[in-house]
Amino acid sequence: MFYELAATTWGSEEIAAIDRVVASGRFTMGEQVAAFEREFADYFGVKHGIMVNSGSSANLIAVAALAYKKERPLQRGDEVIVPAISWATTYHPLQQYGLKLRFVDVELDTLNIDVSKLEQALTPRTRAIVPVSILGNPAALDVIRAFADAHGLYVLEDNCESMDAELNGKKAGTFGDLNTFSFFFSHHISTMEGGMVLTDDLELGHLCRSMRAHGWTRDLPHNTPLYERTASDHFEAYRFILPGYNVRPLEMEGAIGREQLKKLPTLTAARRKNMALFQELFAGDDRFIIQRENGVSSCFSFTIILNPAHKPDREKVFAALKEADIGFRIITGGCFLRHDVLKYYDYDTVGAIENAFTAHDLGFFVGNHPFDLTPQIERLRAVLDRVCS
Repeated sequence: MFYELAATTWGSEEIAAIDRVVASGRFTMGEQVAAFEREFADYFGVKHGIMVNSGSSANLIAVAALAYKKERPLQRGDEVIVPAISWATTYHPLQQYGLKLRFVDVELDTLNIDVSKLEQALTPRTRAIVPVSILGNPAALDVIRAFADAHGLYVLEDNCESMDAELNGKKAGTFGDLNTFSFFFSHHISTMEGGMVLTDDLELGHLCRSMRAHGWTRDLPHNTPLYERTASDHFEAYRFILPGYNVRPLEMEGAIGREQLKKLPTLTAARRKNMALFQELFAGDDRFIIQRENGVSSCFSFTIILNPAHKPDREKVFAALKEADIGFRIITGGCFLRHDVLKYYDYDTVGAIENAFTAHDLGFFVGNHPFDLTPQIERLRAVLDRVCS
């Protein structure tokens, strides 16, 4: 395809890392995963990193950790404020732990949660907020953190789409009590599959580490606040303290992640260079609503919403993109309120949901990659200019 949605970021270094793991004979998580956890946490300036097998699993064990805190755990029926646009597994763990979701509309230009509606979303049952930075563009994380602190709310920051973005000199993925990342093929760095939870909270970090692997104690240090050891090493080797999962990563994924992390600043710089061209070509054309950068975007992709004021025909646009060999897809997971699975949820909406529906009905995104996309972006512009004339 002339303009792909996703492209590999691997080189010979990642293949060599796989070969080293294969030669070692250790395939499940071990020293390479542990080293990647430390290096990733250090890169973001956070104390604890817990690697898992996907960003979805990162969200799952993060929610689980909040449900098993000794003090003020999340409980069934508690309410969580969420944006109307995100990926499905931002929401599913919240539903699976019996929480009620309060959906808030997004800003049409940033595609992130409209923080002007946070006060309206707050009720006596509100216990947490889940900010999501959409496709590399930081949400108003500073405002959300201050709001949460003022009202005693947990912040679970889903940063699976916005690795290496920044807001006010602080990395996205560091504003939450728990922060999640994804290393899927199309994301900023890729370990094939994989994810990470970052936290500065010792108890939450240990809860995530136990929940990741069966709910057992084996991966916890002796001085953990979660339990007291017995004198029996025989029992302690297989002691279960939480109703956990098995969402462990592979050792080769940790080894690949170490190589990818070294490249991340260069990869982000290349993405931002493409973004500058995209903005130059599309900014100021009111036929197209593009993302307004908040802070410093790591530019996962390029979003385009066809301005409803011009009564656009999106299917005609899609046909033209296909003919031009340009890949495109729904923005993240679209408006979650449009999905069938919602029938299983306890939820309500905060005021009118308008912008998320507009993005769902008239929006799409095309890829961004860490190499020069000038010909691809120029063809995209020419096609859209012609079909939307």
